[in-house]
Order: sequence, then structure tokens, then C-alpha cells
Amino acid sequence: QVQLVESGGGLVQPGGSLRLSCSASGSTLRNFGIGWFRQAPGKEREGVACISSYDDSTLYVDSVKGRFTISRGTPNTAYLQMNNLKPEDTAVYVCAATGPYSGEYLYWGQGTQVTVSS
Repeated sequence: QVQLVESGGGLVQPGGSLRLSCSASGSTLRNFGIGWFRQAPGKEREGVACISSYDDSTLYVDSVKGRFTISRGTPNTAYLQMNNLKPEDTAVYVCAATGPYSGEYLYWGQGTQVTVSS
């Protein structure tokens, strides 16, 4: 069973940066697709960024393009680098992982709070 734990959230001023980490236990994340999602109060969950299990290609929602970067680290870790943060980025950020060479998200973390405020 794969368990995911996010870290790195916190309070940051507009224009600031944070790096979120997603650490896996129970399996390496090699060949797993990784996605970062977020949910703000009163809003639906939104996919923010993902990295493919097949070729490590990446996709971003339009609102974060050029500011956020998803990447793999160690075999058990993935990251979301967030720069030039805006108040509208405030949300709980959750990482998810697919199975090997799969497009379906099977494993979900509990989330980490990101608050962007002056």
C-alpha cells in the first residue's frame, strides 16, 4: 500500500515562494504519474499540475503556468515549486499518484495548507 505525505505548506506573502514535497512510503514513485491538486474553501478540487508516468511530460492549469513547476526528486519524492504566489493560490494542496504506467490516480495524501496573504 502506497502512502503519500505532503509537506512544505505555510503562510507566505504575495510574490513569495514555497516548495511542496510529496513523500511516498510503501513504494517508489518511479513510473508513477504524480499530480498536485488544490481545494480552496467553498470551491471544487482543481488539478494544478501533473507529471506523466510514461515520459515525465508535464501539464499545468493555465492559472499557474510559468509560476509552478512539478518535478521528481528521489525515487520516493515529488515536488511542486511555487513562485510568485498570489492570494488566489490559497488552498489545501494534495498530491496523488497513479499506479505504474497508469493514468488513474489511486493514492492520495492528506494535504498541506498554503496561505498567501500580506
